[in-house]
Amino acid sequence: MIQGSTFSGILRYGVFVENQEIRSRLFTYSAIRIAVLSTLFVLVSQETAYAYIGPGAGFAALGSFFVMFMAMLSAVVTLFTWPLRYMVRAVRGRRAHARSRIKRFVVLGLDGMEPTLAEKYMAEGKLPNLAKLRDNGCYKRLGTTTPPLSPVAWSSFLTGSNPGKHNIYDFLSRNKRDYLPELSSVQIRGSRKQLNIGKFEIPIGKPDIRLLRKGKPFWNVLGEHGIFSNIIRVPITFPPEKFHGVLLSAMCVPDLRGSQGTFAYYTTAGDRDHEHVGGEQIHVTREGNTIRSYLVGPSNPVRKDHPAMQCPFVVRIHNAQGDATLRINGQTHELKQGHYTDWVNVHFKTGIGFKVRGICQFLLLRTSPEFELYVTPIQIDPDKPAMPISHPPVFATYLSKRLGTYATLGLAEDTWGLNARILDDDGFLHQCLTADGEREKMFLDALDKTKRGLCVCVFDGTDRIQHMFWRYLDEQHPAHAGQTEQDQQRRHAIEELYQEMDALVGRVMAKCADNGTVLMVISDHGFKTFRYGLDLNRWLEENGYLKLEENGRGKKYLAGVDWSQTRAFAIGLAGIYLNVKGRESQGIVEPGEEAARLRKELGEKLEGLVDPGTQQVAINHVYESLAVYRGPYKGEAPDLIVGYNEGYRVSWEAAVGQPTDQVFHPNTKAWSGDHCIDPPLVPGVMFCNRAVTTEQPRLIDVGPTVLDMFGVAVPKHMDGRPMKVADSNGKLSRHKSDRRGISDVP
Repeated sequence: MIQGSTFSGILRYGVFVENQEIRSRLFTYSAIRIAVLSTLFVLVSQETAYAYIGPGAGFAALGSFFVMFMAMLSAVVTLFTWPLRYMVRAVRGRRAHARSRIKRFVVLGLDGMEPTLAEKYMAEGKLPNLAKLRDNGCYKRLGTTTPPLSPVAWSSFLTGSNPGKHNIYDFLSRNKRDYLPELSSVQIRGSRKQLNIGKFEIPIGKPDIRLLRKGKPFWNVLGEHGIFSNIIRVPITFPPEKFHGVLLSAMCVPDLRGSQGTFAYYTTAGDRDHEHVGGEQIHVTREGNTIRSYLVGPSNPVRKDHPAMQCPFVVRIHNAQGDATLRINGQTHELKQGHYTDWVNVHFKTGIGFKVRGICQFLLLRTSPEFELYVTPIQIDPDKPAMPISHPPVFATYLSKRLGTYATLGLAEDTWGLNARILDDDGFLHQCLTADGEREKMFLDALDKTKRGLCVCVFDGTDRIQHMFWRYLDEQHPAHAGQTEQDQQRRHAIEELYQEMDALVGRVMAKCADNGTVLMVISDHGFKTFRYGLDLNRWLEENGYLKLEENGRGKKYLAGVDWSQTRAFAIGLAGIYLNVKGRESQGIVEPGEEAARLRKELGEKLEGLVDPGTQQVAINHVYESLAVYRGPYKGEAPDLIVGYNEGYRVSWEAAVGQPTDQVFHPNTKAWSGDHCIDPPLVPGVMFCNRAVTTEQPRLIDVGPTVLDMFGVAVPKHMDGRPMKVADSNGKLSRHKSDRRGISDVP
């Protein structure tokens, strides 16, 4: 959970791009507040919620309350030491740019853009800007990762390495001690010491926010050579790392409750509260035209009993058309049925004079016959960030002051609100388009500020909207049947999204028109339909590899498994783990020859597995991780990576370790498209404003290409190779760093 912080005054913080200074108005702490708040660090608590089975699911990360004293101290040190550091970097930068073939490299990431759709819409003349890039520069399909999941792919993008070197294999990994799922990319732990004063328990000590992704981002390498980078919302950059540049984190930034996104749904219907996947339902009572309730906040960090803090609010309904007012934290906001509010600042009181601050949006769904109100996950306030979500920490505040309040949650689009049918299509689309709109402002600002160096920004809308609207493209999808005429109004949502992204590309191209700028538009993977889910644990059970305890069926997080008789199990989106002795706490499979035989046996049985209901092959290929990954962390991967055929994916239940009574399940959720399948089926895209002659380029090649274009030698640990990119005059010339031996990992 997260402790709020207070800023006062204005600090000038210089960030230099060669000879250009980015001057930002930033807030600093008062000395008194620092002295008091520096004693309040971390309370670690763990919530039980659904594991991460896709963007927006409510898998609770370990949350933490802490004050940014250390971050602010770092900023102060930075302020007083920047002249020396600037001179050193300026010298390095001049040397680097003397070898550079370009002034600036710009990467626009469109998460999940599907090649077949891009090619189709270009052929129909609907994507003129991408077609222009293709015709004047190049277009190629871009090889993705194994598995083709966003955290895996973007980690490979930013490190230029295969997963065996960056340690990210899924959204989730399993805890070897208790088999519970946990986030694969970040671990947050609090102080082990507390100061006890009556009913209060004050955490003391520095919190431990640990990035589990390994490897060095290629922009860190650029920074070591004096080249500045501006990085906006690239996944798996939380917590932010120090480097020569600015960065706003993305995927895995928690909400104020420490989860990956917990929405709230208030209704007079029903007689009690209950949980939804990714959210919770709170029963309210209507008294005339008034509804009184509260926002559920994080656990109180300074109370020994750690109760969840609450923020009361009152809604007063004015008329039958659904006009109402919201009163919260002393402020009044207008509510109009079917329309979101702007970002609303909220706070929770700890009881000792400090407040935990956040932001959220309210959506009045209806007032009659039942009252229904939706509230987005409560997110970190970027104006006064309680947790470091950017580098430097004050960069988040700069963006808020300059461009306005924005979503900070790593996965801000609430897919589970739509899956639960609390949100309708329009309500979900609003979140996606708003988030992309906020990001575009940041990206265009970055392009204006960074005339030399690297600019990268990743947009999520392509991924989220395709996940939720693929049912309109696939008439054979189980979720396609029974759609109403109103539903069909959104049947062109994906096509319209691609046109919106094409228009964005056009605006970015206008800012990259100089001969010294290379522009690449890429996606980390493609997309396909997701019609049926496969319960791997049920298959393992039927084939004698997994044993359930009595009454163990239906329990989440593998809680019903008899580990004394289980040799293999599945959790997460991509993999199967062996229950290896000495590795898992209750392992029974001998490492070495027995484990090797079991891996081979499982792979041979699963490859070509046929769905008896459709007579289609459900699994194309099973990859042994020790064979496909290279590097010091390959032993942390699932033992087997399942490459599903188009139309299939791991079932919702298997993803959270909840064994069912059948292997195949029709997918009737709005979440109808996916990419967690055999990698050759879902390559990404790559457009460039210059000719690229490299055959079969890969996502891991982008970082080394950027380094090479700036004249920086590609580190030996990177697996990617620089692509052959034409100079501004159209000639293909390569830097001598290209000729270094670099391992070629698929």
